[in-house]
Amino acid sequence: MNNSKFKSVTFYGATIAGVLILFKVVSAYGETSLKAPPAINNHYRLALQEAIPNCEKPEQLILNMQQSGIYLNASFLPANTESESPNSDSTNNHLSGILSNQELNLSGRIDKSIFCQISNPKDNYIHSVKMQMQLINQGNFIGQFSLSGSTRVFKFTAVPEKTQVKSQQGKKH
Repeated sequence: MNNSKFKSVTFYGATIAGVLILFKVVSAYGETSLKAPPAINNHYRLALQEAIPNCEKPEQLILNMQQSGIYLNASFLPANTESESPNSDSTNNHLSGILSNQELNLSGRIDKSIFCQISNPKDNYIHSVKMQMQLINQGNFIGQFSLSGSTRVFKFTAVPEKTQVKSQQGKKH
């Protein structure tokens, strides 16, 4: 009976030691090799470098992004909440994409009223949009997008909007 106790203690001791060593190896690998993607700010103010043809440029474009790891969903918001376009439909204002190696690729469908000020609702139609953005210093993006029905590529810069931080600080006081 003494011999079986010794074998049991040896077996359990070796098993526990093996699990601890395996845990240490996996933890060391994770700390050195696995990195979380950079955090993306929620709101970015877009500045187009050139106007879209046959389109009266809106005052401001704000890209709202939600991040879950490397996956992102985005939509455009009106810069001035009082001037929200009655023509825009939120179901046609959705982009999705992936962040990989500091590069963000988004695609989806956007109402023309997002990019253009439209007075006649009949002139509003839906674009398929493809955006490529490169993360640069201080969380800014440079990028380009293409619209369905156009062979041109439109370049832009996206800067994180600071108003959200100010409004959150005001709530704390």
